[in-house]
Amino acid sequence: MLGSPEFPLLSKEGDITIGGAFSIHSQISKPPLSFIDTPEHLICSRINFREFRFAQTMIFAIEEINNSSSLLPNITIGYKVFDSCGSTLPSMRAVMGLMNGQERTLGKTCHSQSSVHAVIGASESSSTIVMLQISGIFQIPVISHFATCACLSNRKEYPAFFRTIPSDYYQSRALAKLVKHFGWTWVGAVRSDNDYGNNGLATFITAASQEGVCIEYSEAISRTDPSEQVARVVRVIQSGSARVLVAFLAQSEMNILLEEALKQNLTGLQWVGSESWITAGHLATERYSGILTGSLGFTIRKTKITGLREFLLQVNPNQDPQNNLLREFWEATFACSFQSSLHGQTQCSGSERLQDINNPFTDVSELRISNNVYKAVYAVAHAMHNMLKCGQSFEALNQSCIWKDDFEPKQVVKHLQDVNFTLQSGERVYFDGNGDPAATYELVNWQRNQVGDTVFVAVGSYDASLPKGKQFTMNGINITWAAESPKKPQSVCSESCLPGFRQAVIKGKPICCFSCITCAAGEISNSSNSAECSRCSLEYWSNEDHSQCVPKVIEFLSYGETMGALLTAFSLFGASLTLLVSCVFFRFRHTPLVKASNSELSFLLLFSLTLCFLCSLTFIGRPTGWSCMLRHTAFGITFALCMSCILAKTIAVVIAFKARRPANTVPQCSAPLQRTSVLSCTLLQVLVCVLWLTLAPPFPYKNTAHATERIILECDLGSPVGFWAVLGYIGLLAVLCFILAFLARKLPDNFNEAKFITFSMLIFCAVWVTFIPAYVSSPGKFTVAVEIFAILASSFGLLFCIFAPKCYILLLKPEKNTKKHMMGRNQTKCQ
Repeated sequence: MLGSPEFPLLSKEGDITIGGAFSIHSQISKPPLSFIDTPEHLICSRINFREFRFAQTMIFAIEEINNSSSLLPNITIGYKVFDSCGSTLPSMRAVMGLMNGQERTLGKTCHSQSSVHAVIGASESSSTIVMLQISGIFQIPVISHFATCACLSNRKEYPAFFRTIPSDYYQSRALAKLVKHFGWTWVGAVRSDNDYGNNGLATFITAASQEGVCIEYSEAISRTDPSEQVARVVRVIQSGSARVLVAFLAQSEMNILLEEALKQNLTGLQWVGSESWITAGHLATERYSGILTGSLGFTIRKTKITGLREFLLQVNPNQDPQNNLLREFWEATFACSFQSSLHGQTQCSGSERLQDINNPFTDVSELRISNNVYKAVYAVAHAMHNMLKCGQSFEALNQSCIWKDDFEPKQVVKHLQDVNFTLQSGERVYFDGNGDPAATYELVNWQRNQVGDTVFVAVGSYDASLPKGKQFTMNGINITWAAESPKKPQSVCSESCLPGFRQAVIKGKPICCFSCITCAAGEISNSSNSAECSRCSLEYWSNEDHSQCVPKVIEFLSYGETMGALLTAFSLFGASLTLLVSCVFFRFRHTPLVKASNSELSFLLLFSLTLCFLCSLTFIGRPTGWSCMLRHTAFGITFALCMSCILAKTIAVVIAFKARRPANTVPQCSAPLQRTSVLSCTLLQVLVCVLWLTLAPPFPYKNTAHATERIILECDLGSPVGFWAVLGYIGLLAVLCFILAFLARKLPDNFNEAKFITFSMLIFCAVWVTFIPAYVSSPGKFTVAVEIFAILASSFGLLFCIFAPKCYILLLKPEKNTKKHMMGRNQTKCQ
């Protein structure tokens, strides 16, 4: 690289050299680019105590290995630490310095051996990618302690890359499960405008959508953005309706965002952070407590590194008086200056005590990323130990390792891939096929302790190696929420739909924004936020709340309801009235009127009418197999018997008045013939009913088609042909009776029974002709009620039209109940 060589900030010679690239400074100058003169050097400023601790942790691990007799014995490890400034351009200069060394190679023979055998760093994904694009050409292994971009797991692109921190592929999914676990389906997101933020948040958005979480807004910031851009992002966050903010930010972007948030008084949000800042001690201060208290985020597990605190407290500019970084660190720590000429500035003596300082450098209570640096150094040492076959040689008795001057970097890569060892803390270190470690996280919550300081409390964990459903767990510790509220915040676009409702997507909005629509009749949703309503099975219906299916109301004409009770009363009244008429006729059975009415057929007719009234009771009540068969056959046979009796009476009247010989010589009027005709007509109906019951009998049927909200329990006819055959036969008999009675209506007699039969048949036929359309069109139990009404109406019509005039004479006009009055014109009648 042209220009002055890049020198390491901290260095030490050794047989093996490990390079380090850390963001030791957090600010970088922006020199003007005129494209005329040589650009000025980039100047990094504002020391980052946390990153400086990472660098010292690397040195501590190297010194610990150098003092070890079991790991790389008689082999010393040196180091070169460069400043990447958290930016890509300084990172490029750093990696060139790590590979080239300090000498100018122009005009000399350039050899392919790099000045370092492995590189630890960098702390940002973008910086690491830039370094890999250069070092990867020579397959120099790079082990990052903090670069989490999932893109770095691409072995084809980065074959020499390893890391001791899990990939964002797992962290992003863990964050998605976190927000879903707490029911936050409407969140905002802000990210660093670099590889770390863009890739990490893209993976989060994909995983969140799979979990049913929607992103209201997604904003990006960079530490080089003008303040107006950062202010605009904060205004977007403040104006959003989401109460949860997922911040996939590097520490530098987090710093400038928090400063702007303080200016605009951005409070009350539930922050969900990435591992880059969620355990940053310099943010856990009173200044930012109003914004960040209650924050949640995943980070790697913390541990203890024995001896590290003592090593850190020994750091002093007197170790290397010419080292500018140590002097700058000391001045920033104690707010003093080694230059006495500065007015009003305290003079640094070098004897100040770090033990009296509590800052991110001396704080070792949250050793998470520092432990990654520690593991990375030990991974290189174990790889070199295995490559140099330390402890495996029998030829070199005085030397434990077989040293090679010309080993290639790709050999280190190969042995790094195979390392598998356990630290003193018990933690196992290894890499998978992509150079990634096992993905395990702690869920930390920012809480206040009794003193009022902000502490990071582990409230859960995530282990990607476990089966789905068991990866994310909570440990039961109480969580402090945003603004130190004891109540979990709600962050949804639309309020939850209660059971009985379903979600309906609002056009033009994400799926998390919906309206709640009541489930349709017969459909339910028994859980909150149901996407669809489920239809109840055929015999069930939705309750009033549409939250569960309940058995449908079974409807049939019962004795307990008003209509059933009234029909029962009329039926019993009709049967009782018929029995009363029978008693009257039996009382006056020897009188001329009863004898003239053909007493035998009259009593048989009264008996059949009684059965007609009573058969209507079989239509009331819950239909069963027996009741369904009985109701229709009893109806058909009793009415056939009734019509047969009336037909016989009518024929007898007609024959009697048309006869020219004495009655006792007319064979057509004989009683045996009447009985035979009644029996024959009735038996024919019985035969039809037997065939009906044999071939396709009526049966109970649950009718769910006519009414969706209830079940109509009715008797299916089995064979409609059988039913209409029975009804048609009764109709045929009725029509014959009507015709014959109509023809005989004007026959001479003081008491012509044909006139009453004609009128009764007229009523009977009118009732049953009206019955047919009413029966077909009536719904549910009203079908049965119509049939009962037709039975009762026709029965009452027959009873009153045929027997009422006779009872009137028998009971109220006995003077007319004489043979002389009955005979009128001395014409013969059948007895």
